[in-house]
Amino acid sequence: MGEGTGVLVIGGGPAGLAVAIAARMKGFDVTVADGAKPPIDKACGEGLMPGTMAALHELGIAICPGEGQVFRGIRFVDTETSVEASFPGACGFGVRRTVLHQKMVERARECGITLLWNTPIAGLSNEGAVLRGTAIKAKWIIGADGIHSRVRRWIGLDLKARQEVRFAQRRHYRVKAWTDCMEIHWGQKVQAYVTPLSNGETCVALISRDPRMRLEDAWQEFPKLAAYLRHAEPSSMERGAVSVTRRLNRVYRGNIALTGDASGSVDAITGEGLCLSFHQAIALADAIAEGNLESYQRAHRQLARRPNTMGRLLLLLDRYSSLRKRALRGLAKEPELLARLLAAYLGGTSPKFLAATSLRLGWQFLTA
Repeated sequence: MGEGTGVLVIGGGPAGLAVAIAARMKGFDVTVADGAKPPIDKACGEGLMPGTMAALHELGIAICPGEGQVFRGIRFVDTETSVEASFPGACGFGVRRTVLHQKMVERARECGITLLWNTPIAGLSNEGAVLRGTAIKAKWIIGADGIHSRVRRWIGLDLKARQEVRFAQRRHYRVKAWTDCMEIHWGQKVQAYVTPLSNGETCVALISRDPRMRLEDAWQEFPKLAAYLRHAEPSSMERGAVSVTRRLNRVYRGNIALTGDASGSVDAITGEGLCLSFHQAIALADAIAEGNLESYQRAHRQLARRPNTMGRLLLLLDRYSSLRKRALRGLAKEPELLARLLAAYLGGTSPKFLAATSLRLGWQFLTA
């Protein structure tokens, strides 16, 4: 049996590093193990919502202005309609995933966390886990190993998990952003996400239900976006990923808890995956400090409620183009409605405010 640790985090992506940092800030000895090495990349839209930036600040992670690009809000675009709204208060931030991961690695080192890269985990033992053929003791074990989590499978929490799968492709282009918003371009059951980054670079991510679809196949769906990118030079290879909507009944068993995509995930259409992971990390560290993972179970369920609701709504618009076009026409007639919905989505309003906004949106939908 090798040396022990207070908290062993399996998975060194942003979700794993976030919970490691949060637990270390509570005074625990923390070890992170991952079979890869930093910086770890992932095909994503690379836009950090205001809530994500606030969670990073709480974890002591600062991203400098020169490392990304501020964006003030969200713009929806389809062939007929364009509507936009600014975030209430703080702005979002576009940053390369590799830059974000490296900043989190640096913060983890600064906190004194033991980082074991190129260290695949073979399985769990009675008192901890097996790393490189050596057992390591741990009082708490955290599975942060993504949507295909082995930890989740090892502790039997994969059973009866409901899920919906879509497919993403991402590429960067050397073109200065033409927008100060994150743009979502809608096609027939496919979306393209545009995020302004630093150094005259723009991230474009495509999400659809077709695993064979690539960016070049989708340009006919997005004539406005294609016009912007017609002469732009790619600055990265096209990279694919899977976007999964999954909800679990339980997110812990014994002294082992799941976080991030391992604990259930929302579709990338919400833009809330990282924000959700970071807030889960903070809640999990609190629960470990209390010695009560049931409090994490309750917090996890509460944290997931709002993004799950928004995900269901947006995927409904994805499935039914006529419904989406009608909704966008209604929002275009009264742009303030999108700003109110965005404020409600970001959690800065009361239930009464949301109810009133929903009634106004319903009226616009009926008359669009």
